[in-house]
Amino acid sequence: MGSKSPDYDNDPRYASVTDERKRKRMISNRESARRSRMRKQKQLGDLINEVTVLKNDNAKITEQVDAATRRYVEMESKNDVLRAQAVELTERLRSLNSVLEMVEEISGQALDIPEIQNPWQIPCPIMHTNHGFC
Repeated sequence: MGSKSPDYDNDPRYASVTDERKRKRMISNRESARRSRMRKQKQLGDLINEVTVLKNDNAKITEQVDAATRRYVEMESKNDVLRAQAVELTERLRSLNSVLEMVEEISGQALDIPEIQNPWQIPCPIMHTNHGFC
């Protein structure tokens, strides 16, 4: 009838070859798994280092933003004082010009009264009036 295929598992001639192949495959698989674990461990370490660097960078940037914000608030405060002083000085000039106009009217003499053309009006970043000046 038909020919029978050889039984490699039970044939002692092939058993040692099969065992050797299984042993080599097992060793190869273990080595591959070890390399894979090492790669993953290195990737994890690299990611942890990157997180640390990014956190440090973020802290520095936050510190710089805070310092810039403090300087901005300080400058805005100083600008507000200067604008108030400019308004006060402009009003004083107007008062002095009024007095000069009265003196001119009473004395009948022409005086050189300077014209005030709002020299203190400085454009504001935030519009306090309809004209965009402080």
